Amino acid sequence: MHDDDPLEMSPLCQEMTVDGKSVRIEIYRGETGGWSLEIVDEFGNSTVWDDEFETDSEAFDEAQTSIRNEGIDAFIGMHL
Repeated sequence: MHDDDPLEMSPLCQEMTVDGKSVRIEIYRGETGGWSLEIVDEFGNSTVWDDEFETDSEAFDEAQTSIRNEGIDAFIGMHL
């Protein structure tokens, strides 16, 4: 994707807080047509899924499930 290609941001993007720690769930679609999932912590570290999702709802469900199953700390990196 080129830097000037617009991303379509999902309305499901939001901050999620668990045990006083927050991450931002980013769901977006570029020119490939699938929805990408990225979880960004307060330090700007991000976890990006390799596979795209058919719908933004599937991506959001995956984010919630992953945070619930792995714990929010799994998505918070070090402050550099």
